[in-house]
Amino acid sequence: MNVGKKSVPFKADRDIPALDGKVILVTGGNIGLGKQSVLEYAKHSPAKIYLATRSASKGKAVIDEIQAQLSKPANIALLELDLASLESVKKAATTVLAESERLDILMLNAGIMAAPPGLTSNGYEVQFGTNYMGHALLAKMLIPLLEKTAALPNADVRVIAVSSRGHMYAAKPEGIKYDTLRTKADSLGAYRRYGQSKLALILWARQAAKLYPQFTVTSIHPGVVRTNLMNNATGSPLIIRILGKVATKVVTPVDQGVRNQLWASVAKGVKSGEYYEPVGIGGAATDLGKDEKLAEKLWEWTEGELACYLT
Repeated sequence: MNVGKKSVPFKADRDIPALDGKVILVTGGNIGLGKQSVLEYAKHSPAKIYLATRSASKGKAVIDEIQAQLSKPANIALLELDLASLESVKKAATTVLAESERLDILMLNAGIMAAPPGLTSNGYEVQFGTNYMGHALLAKMLIPLLEKTAALPNADVRVIAVSSRGHMYAAKPEGIKYDTLRTKADSLGAYRRYGQSKLALILWARQAAKLYPQFTVTSIHPGVVRTNLMNNATGSPLIIRILGKVATKVVTPVDQGVRNQLWASVAKGVKSGEYYEPVGIGGAATDLGKDEKLAEKLWEWTEGELACYLT
């Protein structure tokens, strides 16, 4: 997709500016790219980082691990969040709204890949419900806080949705097959279900950028990174999982793979609504990922689905 396009040079230690006074929230902060993001932000003295994770015990252990790598302690707060439960998402968002006066960076990082057929506790196909619906509700509830922050002097509010080049696997020509979203979607297969959820994040970011021009909202592909995603892709054929484990020996390590989402969260010249491949390469989304009407339709559908959680 990005053949011939040059990556933007970015090193976290050098290129993340001072984050004094800023508040950051990272979902999936206990592992992989989320954990690395929290570590890199913590080196630049933000006022607070919310490390959002489903497991409180794992989250506490990771915070201790991150603190041990810092030259001085950082204010990292554990936020319990299960994206597969919209009730849990609402509770987490309510906690942040009650505790924080601002939110400068919202990184929608957590996700699952190629999971076996299943439903979330709210009845959504499990990959779509976890990767997209949970994040959509979290962001929706935090919009007032993001707007409040954007009105402050010298504010630079960023929302980053970690998507994937795997959005190309979404079913064509529909992109989003609405009749599958409240089913296990067995007929789509694990990777089409995954692709649909990741396409949804790209479309969501595109539409959010139009509706909230005071923020910079982007979606990104981190690259093929050495995380636990493939190991947990239990809905994949066995041969794919075996190849995935072999590939972890040669793909990008996490401390390098995290660069694109960090770049999108702090760099100058980031275009709101764009989907970026590593690092900072725009224009790489599929035609479905650039479809404005599809983005509008998904936004309207999502608003209707989430309305009952916002009362």
